[in-house]
Amino acid sequence: MLDLQQVRRVFDTKPWSAHLYVTEQCNLDCHYCNEFNNSIPHPALADLKKWMDHIRNLGVMRLGLQGGEPLKHPDIVEVVRYAKSLGFRKVSMSTNGFLLNRQLLADLEGAGLDGLQISVDRMTPIASTRKAMKSIVHKLDWFKDSKIKPQVSGVLFKETLDEMGQVIDTCLDLGIPVHARVVHDDLVHDRALRDASASEPLLRFLDHQEKLKRSGQKIHSSWNLFAYQKKMLRQEPVEWTCIAGYKYFFVSSTGKFWLCSQVRTERHILEITREDLLSYNRKKDCQAGCGVYCTAEASLAVSHPLQYAGREVAGMLASRVSRIRRRGPERIRDLTAAQQDEAPFYEAPAAAASFGSRCQQGNCLR
Repeated sequence: MLDLQQVRRVFDTKPWSAHLYVTEQCNLDCHYCNEFNNSIPHPALADLKKWMDHIRNLGVMRLGLQGGEPLKHPDIVEVVRYAKSLGFRKVSMSTNGFLLNRQLLADLEGAGLDGLQISVDRMTPIASTRKAMKSIVHKLDWFKDSKIKPQVSGVLFKETLDEMGQVIDTCLDLGIPVHARVVHDDLVHDRALRDASASEPLLRFLDHQEKLKRSGQKIHSSWNLFAYQKKMLRQEPVEWTCIAGYKYFFVSSTGKFWLCSQVRTERHILEITREDLLSYNRKKDCQAGCGVYCTAEASLAVSHPLQYAGREVAGMLASRVSRIRRRGPERIRDLTAAQQDEAPFYEAPAAAASFGSRCQQGNCLR
């Protein structure tokens, strides 16, 4: 939920959120990712502080720390601490979780980190993505006594469909909010990553997540974003104005100002003024089919605030009614079992216990 000050950002002309790449180095090499470059050294802490000063002075309220893999930066804890000292309403981080340990989690909590998004695409690694649940599932238990709010996110594409259902169910079994979103195309290298032949199973998987959310499960995605992804896959028009570069922007590990992760400029963030940001309050040639969902969702809220709020309220009410009546599916495996005529997204484990419960018993693969 947003506080009053953040709600104002929907209606005023000030920037709302920014993502700062604290490094572009990464310990993984997922085939769909164009946001890592191991040849670029980590930015100095002093530079990151100057960039965060300027980002805050522009009026930004929410800061996301990105990579590459942010945990590779040797001063990541101090980066978080300094960001919180500047008064950002929320400071979050995205990570693959491989480098996370108990002490680092405690240090990040002490520095004031609000949220941690852990990227998981499958239960087991494959060549195109090694972000596997078996590598990090034991770490999810560490958040039980932490003030940091975790969530798990997955990239949904043809090669992850067979195991993404298990990822969703494992997180729900452990009480961790989770979502899986459709892969976006690589505009930087002009690579089409969405497979048209997989549109129907992707739509079906989105529908399954919606059903779980409606039944009260912790699916961490908005109703508006579900509707947007479905229209995107069906190639249906969406009326909105992209706010990338205006209310939502990115800053690279070399200090370059990027409208979003896929649309980049050579201008330095310290040169950017409020007037520069205002100039990007316009439709973009690339916004049709955009898969940079953080920007797309903020754009939907700003473009149609009443419609956006109405859809979210209606969804929340439907979910509450479902919980009261105790109706609706609780897991992806329930939905696939109930629809035997459909090809399953994954095969349920042969053992009686679920993967999540086996991990809680200390028997997970690592």
